[in-house]
Amino acid sequence: MVVDDPGALDILEERVKAILPEEYQDSYDDVQPVAMRSAGLKYGIDGRVAWDAIWGSFCDLAMAGGPPHKGALLEPASPAEISAEPQRYRDVVDEICRGVTLVTGLSAERSPIPGWVRVSCTSEEMAAWLLRAIVMENVAARVGGATLDLPAGPAYRLDKEIKNVITVIAKTCHYWTGHMWQAQHREIADLFAGMADAAPLIEPASSTDDVAAHDLERAASEMARAIDAQTGLRVSDHHYRGWLGIECPSVRVAVWMMRLMVASNILSRREGSVLFVPVNPTADPGSETVVRCVTRIHGFAVARGIV
Repeated sequence: MVVDDPGALDILEERVKAILPEEYQDSYDDVQPVAMRSAGLKYGIDGRVAWDAIWGSFCDLAMAGGPPHKGALLEPASPAEISAEPQRYRDVVDEICRGVTLVTGLSAERSPIPGWVRVSCTSEEMAAWLLRAIVMENVAARVGGATLDLPAGPAYRLDKEIKNVITVIAKTCHYWTGHMWQAQHREIADLFAGMADAAPLIEPASSTDDVAAHDLERAASEMARAIDAQTGLRVSDHHYRGWLGIECPSVRVAVWMMRLMVASNILSRREGSVLFVPVNPTADPGSETVVRCVTRIHGFAVARGIV
């Protein structure tokens, strides 16, 4: 698809609608990124947090244009951080697993990859949808088949990061299981399979990938120059491993571009008006796919009057 392809934007917008719960499909452009008041912790008679008794409702999905659950990306701890506090890390993982099971009914356990908690989803399409939805909420995630990994670390606090992880899986599972029918789940599975056949999902290079830091930095610099030259969009000073931040003119533009990036099978998220796209020299050599997609979607935004 190219910028001047009159049907390309229609295809992407149909994909966005296809992955959204029904109540958003005809109104997602009207959703406002306004956060609800944060729910406080409640405790059971055993003195532990009653995670399944905290929430009565949730904010709109970030996927639909609602406020991301986190203002900045919540990432897993490094192996060095885990090695320094192994018992604290085990305690955090145990609490996240307990909370995940209470709020979703899904089994959860320590992932074999340090820094992650592994959740067993009911299907591969559920895991794939949750991956996209959770990353857009600014919480790191990764999948393998029907399993979903969520971040953990010894520095995670009960009322902050632990609660963040449990809240985001509660929120996204609530929409997947309570607002989307089985027929839509099957349609999403078909859509994701078709997209993967055309081009594999591009995710950010993680700390467990065999990509040297200097290679990531070089790839990000090359991406930044190409995107600036082709769109005029400048790069944010806020850096994460495997992510490149792009300054958008407004939150509306960042939301609009984020959704179409995900509909192009490229993980994306935003922090305020900064759009973050993945840097992954292995999955996207030369960053050609991501740069081409950002350029195309920016062209659509200009043509549509979004920018």
